[in-house]
Amino acid sequence: MPRLKITQTRSPIGGTHSQRQTLRTLGLKRMRDVVVQEDRPEIRGMVRTVQHLVAVEEVD
Repeated sequence: MPRLKITQTRSPIGGTHSQRQTLRTLGLKRMRDVVVQEDRPEIRGMVRTVQHLVAVEEVD
């Protein structure tokens, strides 16, 4: 099953509360944090919400 490597590239300072909560839900706590999540529609939706704060790559 494909997986997504999600890296936080920008700070959530100045963002909305829901954007900060979405980063926490994804498992990102600080700049340059990296998590690997399964490629599911829920995860894609969360990434889309904070797309300006993260970088996403597909990994196997």
